Amino acid sequence: MGEITHFVAVPFDLTDDGLVAGEPFKCASPAAAIERAKGFWQILGHAGAVALVRVGYPDSTTTVLRAFGNVPDDLLRG
Repeated sequence: MGEITHFVAVPFDLTDDGLVAGEPFKCASPAAAIERAKGFWQILGHAGAVALVRVGYPDSTTTVLRAFGNVPDDLLRG
């Protein structure tokens, strides 16, 4: 059985509690996830956004493809 791969863009907003993740958006390709994350940050005005790929189910590994603006440090350390 093949592995399941998801490309996702996640926006982050700054609140009184710090950075909070918004609704993840599934994308068709790595390039689409990067462009969506860039749009979340530049066009829609979120504090930051990341494009990532998740491989596997139920146990998965997550790799950050690209980060824009303010995102949690622990996310970037992997």
